[in-house]
Amino acid sequence: MAGTVAQIAFFVALIVVIVVHEAAHFGVAKRFGIKVEEFFVGFGPRIWSFRRGETEYGLKAIPAGGYVKIAGMNPFQPAPPEDLPRTFGAKPIWQRALVIVAGPATHFVLAFLCFAIWLGAVGQPVAESPLIAAVTQRLDGQDSPAATVGLRAGDRIVAVDGIEDPSNVQLVRYTRAHVGESVTLRVERDGRELTVTVTPVLATVDGQRVGRIGVILDAARETTGVVGSITAGAKLVGTSIVGTVQSLGRIFGPEGFSRLAELLFTDAPREPSDPASVVGIGRVAGQAASGGRFWDILWMFGIVNVYIGFLNLLPLPPFDGGHLAILAVEKVRGKAVDMRKVIPVSAAVAAFLVVFTLAVVYLDIAKPINLSP
Repeated sequence: MAGTVAQIAFFVALIVVIVVHEAAHFGVAKRFGIKVEEFFVGFGPRIWSFRRGETEYGLKAIPAGGYVKIAGMNPFQPAPPEDLPRTFGAKPIWQRALVIVAGPATHFVLAFLCFAIWLGAVGQPVAESPLIAAVTQRLDGQDSPAATVGLRAGDRIVAVDGIEDPSNVQLVRYTRAHVGESVTLRVERDGRELTVTVTPVLATVDGQRVGRIGVILDAARETTGVVGSITAGAKLVGTSIVGTVQSLGRIFGPEGFSRLAELLFTDAPREPSDPASVVGIGRVAGQAASGGRFWDILWMFGIVNVYIGFLNLLPLPPFDGGHLAILAVEKVRGKAVDMRKVIPVSAAVAAFLVVFTLAVVYLDIAKPINLSP
């Protein structure tokens, strides 16, 4: 139940983020006297709308985004002569730049808020050996290996075979790689150590058969005060930006395309480091909640916001960063860019992203990422 609630909350939050992003474009444009003709959440057929002043607000059938229609930004829809002074292109470059950058900026602000609240109220996991939060008694109708050998909530796994102080990810990977084989765990319980032998079994998780022993993991956490949360939250935004740059370079480089082809056309299993769509991230959020880590979706949501914000700033149309790049070219050249010539580039970038996203969504459905040991 907690997993379903977390997935719903995650997707609802994404829609709210879209509204905030577009509202930032809208608000700054209005502040500079630019005419905004439409403000819609979603794409496709119009479901509901109303008009207030010169702007139409509403919902469309496909909740996969949103947009504001700013007068003068569509080169194929010239504004009436009376609206020309209030079009996007009629305003100074610095005002147009602020209208554009306002949207991506909201993602970094939201990421900071998510990180700060998470650090202050929930706490960042401390690098220690896996801590068992709960034991799953049954897996696919049979006693789980963990229940069979008597593992308990509160036990700490300090070694798995020859791996000392494994991380949660190491334990999951090792479990998946040794289905049907005996695995020796050294466990710390109430100040003493004991050794148990478990045999991971295949169990169904989110429609996928994976190796499990039947435990839900947690980690020791360290919270910070208000000031500490603010400073650490800001630092985490910076760290996440660096991680996003590295991730984008890996995903959209030769290594990333090769890995995507391998996942699509072979039986290679997914890894936590593989790219995921909002479908996959939503599932991971559900797994975290089911494992007793509901509020860790704040951290995940912060990471997603940094990724979206940085992606939007890439200097390629139709991203916001592409519009900023065009404004920079106009500043250097001293004259406006013919946006009709930019449309083919925007279409090519958009087509690539659609194909890439559909491929990753397919993988998230056919080969979902599972983090349960």
